Amino acid sequence: MATIDESASAKRWLPLEANPDVMNQFLWGLGLPENEAECYDVYGLDEELLEMVPKPVLAVLFLYPITAKTEEERLQQENDKKEHSNRVYFMKQTVGNACGTIGLLHALGNITSEVNLIDESFFDRFFKTTASMDPLQRASFLENDREMEVAHSVAATAGETEASDNVDTHFICFVCVDGELYELDGRKSGPISHGQSSSNTLLRDAAKVIQSMIQKNPNSLNFNVISISKKSGDGN
Repeated sequence: MATIDESASAKRWLPLEANPDVMNQFLWGLGLPENEAECYDVYGLDEELLEMVPKPVLAVLFLYPITAKTEEERLQQENDKKEHSNRVYFMKQTVGNACGTIGLLHALGNITSEVNLIDESFFDRFFKTTASMDPLQRASFLENDREMEVAHSVAATAGETEASDNVDTHFICFVCVDGELYELDGRKSGPISHGQSSSNTLLRDAAKVIQSMIQKNPNSLNFNVISISKKSGDGN
């Protein structure tokens, strides 16, 4: 399973598979220390299965099918914009099929205080360079970054499914910033607030939003949920 974007750019990447192993190698290779955080599959959204996810959860990635219904909602949200914390790291998506990478960048960009990126690594340099940029400037910077393009390509061809750019699914990210749950989607003009949250309730709060999105597309099975969880000192 992979990713799509209705890109304004002519550039298209191969989509990133919804596979924690692939994402981990991608993150660890670009500057997130292996002992800091790791991606895990979330096998279901009921309380018992959510309890199985390693804690604390720093961010949640959600892969879903793009349908007429999701497009209608996206356009409605564009017309119903609300204020958000200026501490939310957000970037637009201008490269086709880059939403898996954008989702991971959205996750890391909002948890830099929770994890120690390797000094002078790609991620360390990327977030320092783009910190004062607006969402479109960040998108342009990423689009022209050859190192990221190569890293994405390596990760996109490392999955279990054959890489193809003809896909109809999309990755978004959920994070908690300043006590609010934010949905970060590079195809939208800005972060979407889903109300109060906390580091302890992020996974459950995101699961409620994800559940409502799934219920609006009952005929599709093309969903994946992945957590980025901080590694604990005991190795779990």
